[in-house]
Amino acid sequence: MLGLDRKTHSDDTRADKKNSLVKVGVVALVAGLVGGGAGAAGLTYFMNETETGSTLTSNSTPVKVSDTNVKGSSAATKAFSKTSAAVVSVINLQKQDDSISGYDTLFGQSSSSSSSSSSSSSSLETASEGSGVIYKTSGKYAYIVTNNHVVEDSNALQVLLSDGTKLTAKLIGTDDISDLAVLRVKADKVTDVAEFANSNELKTGETVLAIGSPMGTEYATSVTQGIISATKREVESTDEDGNELGTATVIQTDAAINSGNSGGALINLAGQVVGINSMKLSSTSTSEATVEGMGFAIPSNTVVTIINQLETKGKVERPALGIKMLDLSEVSVSDQSSILDVPSSVTGGVVVMSVVKNTPAAKLGLEKYDVITKIDGKTITDTGDLRDALYAHKLGDTIKVTRYHNGKVQTSEVKLTTKTSDLNS
Repeated sequence: MLGLDRKTHSDDTRADKKNSLVKVGVVALVAGLVGGGAGAAGLTYFMNETETGSTLTSNSTPVKVSDTNVKGSSAATKAFSKTSAAVVSVINLQKQDDSISGYDTLFGQSSSSSSSSSSSSSSLETASEGSGVIYKTSGKYAYIVTNNHVVEDSNALQVLLSDGTKLTAKLIGTDDISDLAVLRVKADKVTDVAEFANSNELKTGETVLAIGSPMGTEYATSVTQGIISATKREVESTDEDGNELGTATVIQTDAAINSGNSGGALINLAGQVVGINSMKLSSTSTSEATVEGMGFAIPSNTVVTIINQLETKGKVERPALGIKMLDLSEVSVSDQSSILDVPSSVTGGVVVMSVVKNTPAAKLGLEKYDVITKIDGKTITDTGDLRDALYAHKLGDTIKVTRYHNGKVQTSEVKLTTKTSDLNS
C-alpha cells in the first residue's frame, strides 16, 4: 500500500508538473497573443495617428496677414512725405583722360606719346555723388542748395529728382567757409520745394529726420531719424586741401549721416528744413576716430543768409569787426573781476584780445579786455553768437554793439565796412 501510495503520489506529481507545463504554455501563448495584439494595436494606433495628423495638416486653415493696428500716419511719416520730393541727388561729373587706352597701358606707352595722337580725347564720368535741397522756384528755374565739397572740381553737374528724373544743373555760386553751394535747374520737372525753419528755435532732444542719398544715388531719398544732440556746436572747418577755414557753428545730431548725405536736409517733424547735413564737418570734427551717432548740419539761419548772397553775387562777402576774441567762459572768475572788471552777474560774452587798425572795431573805440555782451540788443554768449550776428548782416549795415568798458556798460553804433577777406589778405 505504501508502495502503491508512493507510486501514485509520484504519478500525481508528474501529472501536476505536466499540467503545470500545459498551464504555463497556455499562459505563455495567451500572453504572446495578448502582447502581439497589444503590439498590433499599437502599430495600428500609430498608423492611425500618422494618417490623422496628415489629414489635419492638409485641412488646416492657411496663415494670413492681418490689417495693421497702426492707424493713420506718424509725425515722422508726414514730415518725410512733405519734404522728400524736394530732396535730390547731386552728381559731380569730371573729365577722365581717355588718351591712354588699355592697349597702350599694357605695352607701356607714356601719356606724353599718347597725347600727341589725334585721337586723344576726354570723357565725363561720375567722380562723386551727394545730396541737395530744392528751396525755391523763380520763373523757369528752380534753385538747389548743397555742400560746396559735393560740387568742388566738377566739370559738369547733374541732379536726380526723387522720381528718377535727371536734370542738367548750373553752378551759381560757392562758399568754402560755410561749405555751401547753390545750383540751378529748369523748373518744369520740379514738383515741390522745401521750407526753412528758424534754427534758433531748435531744442536739444527734439526729434529730427535726415533725408538724402547715403552712399550715392542707389540709395536716394533715404531717411534716418534721431534727435538734436546740441543746438550749437563749434567745430573746426577745413577745405579739401586741409587748410583751416575757421570755426563753424553747427547743429549736432545722432540721425545717421553717411557719405552721400552731404547737402541733404535735416528736418523737424513739421517737415521744415532746420539744417543742411554735412559729412565733411563730421569727418573734420572726429579726425581719425571712429564714432557713431555724431553728425553735423549747417543751421538753416546760416544757410539762408549764405544762399541769398550766392544767388545774387556768386560769392559771400562777410562783414568783420576787426578783433581777435575769446569766450568769457574761458577766463577765470577771479580774472573776470580783477582784469576785465565785469560784474558777477555777467556770465556770457566775448573778450576783445586785440583790435585791427582801420576797422569798425577801431572806429568804435573797442580796446583790449572790453567784453561784448550784445549785438543789436541780442545777447552774445560766445564767439559763435558774435559771428552769427555779424554774418546775419551785409557790408554797409550799421549795428549796435553793447560792451563792458572799464567796468561800465556802453552801447554804440558802427558801420560794417570791413570784409573778413580783408583781414585774411
